[in-house]
Amino acid sequence: MHQTLPDTPSTRSFGRWNGLGLWTLYVKEVRRFLRVGPQTLLAPVISNLLYMTVFVLAFAEVRGGNDPEFIAFLAPGLVMLGILNNASANSGSSIMTSKLMGSIVDVLMPPLSHMELAIGYIGGAITRGIMVAIVTAISLSVFLLLIPMHWWAVIYFSFSAASMLGMIGLLAGIWAEKFDQMAVVNQFIILPLSFLSGTFYHINILPPFFYKISLVNPLFYLIDGFRYGFIGEADGNLAVGVIYTLVLNIILFLIVIAVLKSGWRLKA
Repeated sequence: MHQTLPDTPSTRSFGRWNGLGLWTLYVKEVRRFLRVGPQTLLAPVISNLLYMTVFVLAFAEVRGGNDPEFIAFLAPGLVMLGILNNASANSGSSIMTSKLMGSIVDVLMPPLSHMELAIGYIGGAITRGIMVAIVTAISLSVFLLLIPMHWWAVIYFSFSAASMLGMIGLLAGIWAEKFDQMAVVNQFIILPLSFLSGTFYHINILPPFFYKISLVNPLFYLIDGFRYGFIGEADGNLAVGVIYTLVLNIILFLIVIAVLKSGWRLKA
């Protein structure tokens, strides 16, 4: 009498593209920031509402009344500011927390390629940035109803901004060994570039030297192009902005892939 042996488990093959693993990493990233929704979604909205209130009241006091054109100019900049800050914060804090808790190995061990890892983290950052933008735009409707005039500009520059800052945040999280170093990147690189990019003013009012500096600031083109999508006017050249930001995103993505592949500051 022959005894039937149980079938030995076969090795699972994922092929060249591990779609399930990538989706799992992306969902993990989204659930991570949704678990603390008041901090990740509500706090940026409150900050932008305060910015808008202060600037509107200050402008009204100087000019003797509200200026609809100024409100229409300011609102898209504040929405984009929410995208920039939250996209970088999401990927940076995620990778940094994993490193400090020692759980980064749980991400590195599964059969995910370096490109899939990058896309998963960047996708989570994009999702948070876009969600903050939508909630902020809705909340700012108490001042002005934001209706896109050029959908292509709104879509391209919002996703381009979230991707760019998501990758910068990811690289900062890999480089940093403690949260204080992460704060240095935000306070001395991201924040100055954000505020000196025409968020609250037209760059043509700047002195020639600072005007030329603004023209090499990629965040200026992101904010300017996004604003163009709503008001139909731009301070810079839109074609230059599209090409410049696209090239920078490609370069950043290649750098992210190379850093993840090297395992720098990720593998013990």
